[in-house]
Amino acid sequence: MSRHPIPGETQLDWTARRRAKAKLGWFAHATVYLVVNAVLVALSLAGGRHWALFPLLGWGLGLLFHGLAVWVLAPGNPLMDRMVARERQRLDGGTPR
Repeated sequence: MSRHPIPGETQLDWTARRRAKAKLGWFAHATVYLVVNAVLVALSLAGGRHWALFPLLGWGLGLLFHGLAVWVLAPGNPLMDRMVARERQRLDGGTPR
């Protein structure tokens, strides 16, 4: 996706499309995680050893960080907006709320 709005597109539309694409990317990541790890768990159980826990945890941590980036720390998120407002206040010499 372009870093600049398409001619005739508003900034709001561009931001909304960008955020929707990021959320769809996370859903795709989560779907692949579930499918691949279901196969790995089945193979692990069939082999009698429980090695599938390691990719589950490692990849799960990556999925968690991806989710945080998309759902919590993304620009336009209320938490991020409050943090930006606080930093602006500090930089202006005011006290944060």
